[in-house]
This record gives sequence, C-alpha cells and structure tokens, in this order.
Amino acid sequence: MSKKTNTLLFILGATVFNVLVTIICFVALLLVYVRLFVPHIPENGQGWGFPIIFIGAIALSFVIYRLILKKLMKKIDMEKHFDPIFGPRRPPRRKD
Repeated sequence: MSKKTNTLLFILGATVFNVLVTIICFVALLLVYVRLFVPHIPENGQGWGFPIIFIGAIALSFVIYRLILKKLMKKIDMEKHFDPIFGPRRPPRRKD
C-alpha cells in the first residue's frame, strides 16, 4: 500500500476509535452519575448532569486518545509509513 492509502486508513481508523472511546466514556460517566449522584440530587437539579457528562466524556476521550497516540508514535515511525497531510515537513532549525 502507498503512504497516502496508509494515511487515509489511519485517519479513518483513528476517527472510529475516537468515537467509540467517547461513547464508552459517556456510558461509563452516565452509569456513575445515575448510581452515585442521582439519589442525592433533587429532581429539579438532575438535568444538569447530562451536559456535564457529555462534555466530560469528550474531554476524557480526548485525553485517552492523545495518550494512546503518543504510545503508538513511539513504536511506529510515522514519517516512514504515512504521508504528511498538510505538506512536507521542514527540517529542524539549527541552534547557533
């Protein structure tokens, strides 16, 4: 396979993975909220839990995604297998 194909497949796979991690985080946070907090919160205040859980799931999935991506980048030479998305990389600057 070419580098462009590898890049496209990686982006598609990473997107699907990120969506799945977000759904799993959302369900996990929702279960924690329902089991631990709903019995102690009055009915008129329980509606605030859903937006907070939604935002928390997105933030948590972003952190998990970044950690896994960093580990993957340590194992795989990205420049060898993938084509740059936004153009060629510039060589690092020399420190004089």
